[in-house]
Amino acid sequence: MIVPIDFVLLFFLLVTAIAAITLKDLFAAIVLLGAYSFIMANMWLQLGASDVAFTEAAVGAGTSTALMVAALSRLSRKARWEK
Repeated sequence: MIVPIDFVLLFFLLVTAIAAITLKDLFAAIVLLGAYSFIMANMWLQLGASDVAFTEAAVGAGTSTALMVAALSRLSRKARWEK
């Protein structure tokens, strides 16, 4: 385990999580959640759990992001901006 890489990944993980929560634009939040899953997959690789990393990348960064974008495309423009 390489400690500086772990701290850099943890920093980016926290930044993307906070940014995804605070954004008002739904598409940008979905993209950031996909990036969060990708960074989390890299964290699992650093920990030596390659099977969990592969699953996180496939399901979290791939499938979930695609499904959320598909659901967002079915919303009306007015519903996207309502809070």
